[in-house]
Amino acid sequence: MTQTTAQLLVQCLENEGVKFIFGIPGEENIYFIDACHSSSIRYILVRHEQGASFMAEIYGRLTGSPGVCSATLGPGAINLALGVADAYADGIPVIALAAQVGLNRIFKETHQFIDLQALFCPITKWSETIVNPLATPEMIRKAFKIACKERPGPVFLAMPEDVEKFEITPSLHPLKVNQVFQGDANQKQIERALDLIHQSTKPIILVGYGASRHHMQNELIQFAEKLQAPVVTTFQAKGIFPDDHPLMLGTIGFMVHDITNFSMDQADLIITIGYELEEYAPIRINPSSKIPVLHIHSLAAEVDENYIVSVGILGDIRLCVATLTAQLPQLPKERIFPSKITELIQQELAFGKSSQDFPLKPQKMVVDIREALGREDIVLVDTGALKMWMARLYPTYFPNTCIISNGLATMGFALPGALAAKLACPDRKVLAVMGDGSFLMNAQEIETAIRENISFVILVWVDQCYGLIRWKMNLELNHYSHVDFTNPDFVKFAESFGAKGYLIQQADELLPTLKNALESEGVSIIACPVDYSENDKLTDRLGNLNAVI
Repeated sequence: MTQTTAQLLVQCLENEGVKFIFGIPGEENIYFIDACHSSSIRYILVRHEQGASFMAEIYGRLTGSPGVCSATLGPGAINLALGVADAYADGIPVIALAAQVGLNRIFKETHQFIDLQALFCPITKWSETIVNPLATPEMIRKAFKIACKERPGPVFLAMPEDVEKFEITPSLHPLKVNQVFQGDANQKQIERALDLIHQSTKPIILVGYGASRHHMQNELIQFAEKLQAPVVTTFQAKGIFPDDHPLMLGTIGFMVHDITNFSMDQADLIITIGYELEEYAPIRINPSSKIPVLHIHSLAAEVDENYIVSVGILGDIRLCVATLTAQLPQLPKERIFPSKITELIQQELAFGKSSQDFPLKPQKMVVDIREALGREDIVLVDTGALKMWMARLYPTYFPNTCIISNGLATMGFALPGALAAKLACPDRKVLAVMGDGSFLMNAQEIETAIRENISFVILVWVDQCYGLIRWKMNLELNHYSHVDFTNPDFVKFAESFGAKGYLIQQADELLPTLKNALESEGVSIIACPVDYSENDKLTDRLGNLNAVI
């Protein structure tokens, strides 16, 4: 008895522990789709391949195992590219699969042929075409290994339409799954790091998303408490160090010198743990290049004139930090340098809590979202002006409970991402927070969620404008243009899909509406007008601050 290459491919995916594939079938991969139907894998039929790639990305981010998306050849595969690129920029494991024209015409100009292997090469860790059915087990094992090792990221594999239906011997089977473990820290580098720490009086710890990937909240807390140094995280790493810890100062990533950035200005040593340059430019962290840097990561530091590493500790980040903590002498139980930073952030939140203005202030919306969600519930924050408010102010207590696209800063990921988040974490409430500029970019996936019986809530901040662009234009040009648009009736739009729709009409309606929607089954869409005049007021306030804070 023989089997097709497509059947072997699906067996290899099952062997890797794949539970879901997000995608759209095409004429050229019907054997693969049929093999999925006969497997233990749940194929989630989406409405646009871009949505599929975002779903795979968020699933990979939350589980640590590669999310898998699939498409047909040509335009279908090209539509996967944005979510794949977003995963590449943020370091998320994804396996993207696509059909390709048959080997009998892959070498010439032909219908729907695009060199997909070349197209995906710049946005993946590995891009290849399965041209030999016998190589399928090795190539799938290699794809998953590459996607997860060192800095994780996406892998792309194409399978020609004639290869997928080749009949092969059943003696071929998936390969054993093994894990690659990184080594311990080099003791000599640990000793150099200890010397650097001893020379400092105002160290600060900057935590990046690399730490979140390694689920090392306990190790970070123990290190910070023993060192008694304040902690700052990037937007992407929100929650890896809890916001209610007394050593936590906040996040950095805003487009101007934010409150938290002043803590970096005062430091005489920056200890980065899992920080990667695409999260926030080093010139915003160490503009003078004079503050020494202790770099702790599984990867060597990228070269940058504002990120000159004095000492680097490479290896398993958890083990590196734990080893450094164990050898660090106990310091007095007090902060090394005081700051008004947390006080100023709390003032912004207090202002939001007390505000009854309508349209709602962004600060009010952040406060209500936080009150509506549990500490381990998940909010996905789309790109736009709302991202700045949520990233700066939303209190977060665990990693990957406030998900932000920061490497590529992609619009439209939060809605399809929420669907995948609920599949990855079915016991948690999931909220997608989006501007009205990004909402319609992938709104078709509401139908996917309803058909697949997946429950989550979408909160749309309504201002009928690409608000972040208007903010930036006002900041640099003192005027704006070409950013305004109109919206559909959000309630009717939701109901047309079979979802629940709500329109907030006064300030005290948002919190109870959020709580009710989050307790309900199905998809709920809440449209809430927002007062973005606060944007310019914020940058004006920040411009008047100085380093004495």
